[in-house]
Amino acid sequence: MNRQAQAAVMFLLGAALLHAGTTGLYLRYVKAGLQPLLLASGAALIAAAVATVWYERRHARAAHGTGPAAHGTEKATGEGAGEGAEEAHAHSHPEPRISWLLVLPLLSLILVAPPALGSYSALRSGTALKQPYGYGKLPTSDPVPLSVVDYASRAAYGHAGSLHGRPVRVTGFLALDRGGAPYLVRMALNCCAADAQPVKIALTGELPPVLRPDAWLEVTGTYRPGLLRDPVNNGPIPYLKVVSARPVPTPHDPYDETWNN
Repeated sequence: MNRQAQAAVMFLLGAALLHAGTTGLYLRYVKAGLQPLLLASGAALIAAAVATVWYERRHARAAHGTGPAAHGTEKATGEGAGEGAEEAHAHSHPEPRISWLLVLPLLSLILVAPPALGSYSALRSGTALKQPYGYGKLPTSDPVPLSVVDYASRAAYGHAGSLHGRPVRVTGFLALDRGGAPYLVRMALNCCAADAQPVKIALTGELPPVLRPDAWLEVTGTYRPGLLRDPVNNGPIPYLKVVSARPVPTPHDPYDETWNN
């Protein structure tokens, strides 16, 4: 890999990062708040690629006896000229071939767009539900729109009074355990998809006749007292009594970032 190849790879990788950051593809990898850093990284890679090409062109002109750098070389002493030749010789050696591994993340960004984590990961990880420091005031409209994390934390940690008598609307994907019991799940993350963990709600009541894992549902229902214990980590899983449910498309941002707000 020579300098020109390095510049090409950096430029393409930077362009791929800018594409991911401006089209929403980045939400498959990192949380929304990291978009500015992702765009800055892409711009920096492109700038570095352009600077590398400019440097190489300048060096090539000097080596062929044109440009200001070449005139300065002509006035150098024999010893200095020898050192310049040695430097040019050393510069001509290519970089290690392992540098071509930089192409792999580029190909993964261009060719592979992985889906968001779903029921397979959710059922093999314990619920990540944790008690928040406080709760916001619920809107007065019915049904109350809540995230999976918000509903589950209120129902599991002694703030269920705010849910009594209030219909709620929650969106998530379906996960079915080995016994066929349905859960409404959203993967919550702190930074990126690598640290995503599930938050689960056990569904009862008027369930759809056909339950398909990983299907996204908008569920309207009411709070039901009681808790399940997650078999993976013994974490709390609250209930939601379903009144109605309808399929919805996968959200633009499939991950729940409620506890980052």
